[in-house]
Amino acid sequence: MTKESSFWVVLPTYNEVENIQALLSEIEEAYPGLSILIVDDNSPDKTGEVAETIAKDWPNGRLKVLHRPVKAGLGSAYREGFTYALKHGADFIIQMDADFSHDPRFLADLIHKMGTCDAVIGSRYTQGISVVGWDFRRLLLSKLANFYVRIVTGLPVSDCTSGFRCIRREVIESIGIHNIHSNGYAFQVETIYRAYKKGFTIAEIHIIFTERRGGSSKMGKKVIFEALWRVPWLRLTI
Repeated sequence: MTKESSFWVVLPTYNEVENIQALLSEIEEAYPGLSILIVDDNSPDKTGEVAETIAKDWPNGRLKVLHRPVKAGLGSAYREGFTYALKHGADFIIQMDADFSHDPRFLADLIHKMGTCDAVIGSRYTQGISVVGWDFRRLLLSKLANFYVRIVTGLPVSDCTSGFRCIRREVIESIGIHNIHSNGYAFQVETIYRAYKKGFTIAEIHIIFTERRGGSSKMGKKVIFEALWRVPWLRLTI
């Protein structure tokens, strides 16, 4: 990793108009100079249009907006976003949610850690439990999900389902972004599992996860069901 390395933040959005302007400002303040790609799924609240307006005044044209015609899922958004970022010169791709659950102040730690590994996960569980704003039921579901993934796959990380992470270009090219079939939050598990099976080094940094500031959660029964069957499928097929 050099000072000239190109870091891209890929932000999937669907109805995040309450958060997007403030989040972009905080990303720029926390780590100036990052390229940012918003992948918007035709948000009814006009998140994509607001992002386009912001992009017109963004320094050096570093903010791009990719408009998709329909809501097609998190995994699909990341596949398109990764493909776009790699095509435009990304050396490293950062994933994060657009709802402030991933605090931009941890970007520097994430990027710094990339100097010693191939992928970094921002973990909620390396120092006990670092989650703010969740009730016991949701916290238990998250812990059980991570336990389930680790037992089935053998992944040596504490937070397999975290959506705050950074991945080298070489990792994405090696695993093949279009080989990743998961379309919900299982995308996070599949990506890191494929990297692990390829022998890439994976590290974690401590973060504090905070419940979203505005808007509503996109977690649903379909997403949970996909994760349940996709994990053993990964173990059996990769």
